[in-house]
Amino acid sequence: MNLDTTTERRSELEARYAPWRPRTTAQLFDEVAAQYPERPFVLCDDRTYTYAELGRWSVRLAAGLLAIGVRPGDHVAVDMANFADFIALKLATARVGAVSVAVNYLLRHEELAYVLRQSDASVLITMDEFRGLDYLDCLDRIAPGWEDNGGGAALPRLRHVFVRAVDSDQPRRGAPLSCLEAAGASIPDEQVLMVTRGISARTVSDILYTSGTTGKPKGVMLVHDAVTRTAYGSAYTRAFQDGRRIGYALPMYHVFGYVEAMVAALFVGGAVVPQATFDPAAMLTSVARHGINELICVPAMTSRLLDVAADGDYDLSSLSTLFSSGTAHSPEMWQRMLDVLGVEELFTAYGQSETTASAMCTLPGDALVRLRNTNGTVKPPCAAGDPDLGGLMAVYKVIATDTGVDLPTGQIGELVVRGPSVTPGYYNKAAETAALFTVDGWMHTGDLGRLDADGYLTLTGRIKESYRCGGELVLPSEVEAVLNRHAAVKAAHVVGIPHERMGEIGCAFVVPADGAEIEERELIAYCNDLLARFKVPAHVLVVDESDLPVTVTGRVQKFHLVQRATDVLAQRLDTVR
Repeated sequence: MNLDTTTERRSELEARYAPWRPRTTAQLFDEVAAQYPERPFVLCDDRTYTYAELGRWSVRLAAGLLAIGVRPGDHVAVDMANFADFIALKLATARVGAVSVAVNYLLRHEELAYVLRQSDASVLITMDEFRGLDYLDCLDRIAPGWEDNGGGAALPRLRHVFVRAVDSDQPRRGAPLSCLEAAGASIPDEQVLMVTRGISARTVSDILYTSGTTGKPKGVMLVHDAVTRTAYGSAYTRAFQDGRRIGYALPMYHVFGYVEAMVAALFVGGAVVPQATFDPAAMLTSVARHGINELICVPAMTSRLLDVAADGDYDLSSLSTLFSSGTAHSPEMWQRMLDVLGVEELFTAYGQSETTASAMCTLPGDALVRLRNTNGTVKPPCAAGDPDLGGLMAVYKVIATDTGVDLPTGQIGELVVRGPSVTPGYYNKAAETAALFTVDGWMHTGDLGRLDADGYLTLTGRIKESYRCGGELVLPSEVEAVLNRHAAVKAAHVVGIPHERMGEIGCAFVVPADGAEIEERELIAYCNDLLARFKVPAHVLVVDESDLPVTVTGRVQKFHLVQRATDVLAQRLDTVR
């Protein structure tokens, strides 16, 4: 994309949306749907949903929510893969001013119970089964009798459960999703639309769960205006053309798939092509089938996509852009993206759930050296930015980890951020919210890095011990808590170690209980029954307690464990060879 094209597309966006008017996601959708009712918005292999169709569907679902008593501020949990239903439910929840709790559908029963309880969800919409996980069995283990009694004594705030059948017309148990629509049959569309128009864009729209450095996962609160502002900033930075079509398999319970694709596409009357399960061949085939212009991936997906594309024969003539971000890339991947996929533009970025999506991004026309060595710079000023920040969505600086003083350009420290895209905090976690911000209002990212003279970021590490496996954030303490419950385990210490395809994978150092023998496969199977797949350690290393590297205060030094795991596993590989 040349500079003239970038400038032209950005000018067209600014002409439509400046000056900025705060709006909810549902209000934005209705605004676009009124202009482009017959354009496609959600493209699936089995059918296409136009803006008008998706709008009508979301209105009827919203009517159902109103009929069962959902009111502004109530929490509606959706435990679902990237089906069109998910998008319709997102909009329906926004229409009535409720808060969407998008649940990671990989969670097992104990993890799901925590999210439902901590979020105070009053409604749950779930799948019956998906990718080998039985969600109805999970509910049986959490709240027996949920079909008739909702959450019962275990989850007293959960009043209603609806089930979306995945591989059949009806779920084998529970009220089907069609019952939610039927419940609102007596509520006219105009009544729903009046409610939608009256919702404030300053209210909380979403709670997304993310793991931190300690304790249980935290529910990041997002605000409607921050979601739409951030999505607009993404469309502006990547210079969307009218009608842009975006393909992705990134789950929409993450801000990457939700904000960077689903909401961002609205600003140009575009369309999304969500995959429920990542299949590189299917994704490449869908480029020609649906006229996809941009693919969004995490590096683990990008690597597989490149391998399959290199060995196959796919029509990628409509594809102009690849946005790959989430973890580190191998340096040679960027040139391969250009050579194998034939795209014109590449992007990578940096952000968190707490910044509503990416707050830094490479820019159109950036040289490959920028993509290889940085995570981009702050997004350029636009209509959705803060006038007090010169029109920027976010600003970053680097501070010393010990004193908190500002550090000069090029020095490594903790990244802190402020701007209209930053979360107001964590749901029902006052102490964690207070700790998230400095006394003068900057948000701690927990990441270490440096900014160069042009404002480009290079990440160098983390203050926190969490790691990303295939783009999913893993909290070691959560995995350790599960391992420590096993009768054969005295203590467990989990670290993330580098992995070429997944970015990082988990390795558990386990101290056996007195007289116990540790079987690696058995422990991994035990974790697999209790944890989402991305949290399950790939390796278990048995150690004596005396061999653990510790500080003078007895705290295990996990950075030493990372190196030890890398060395031990490399030796194992050499032995096999």
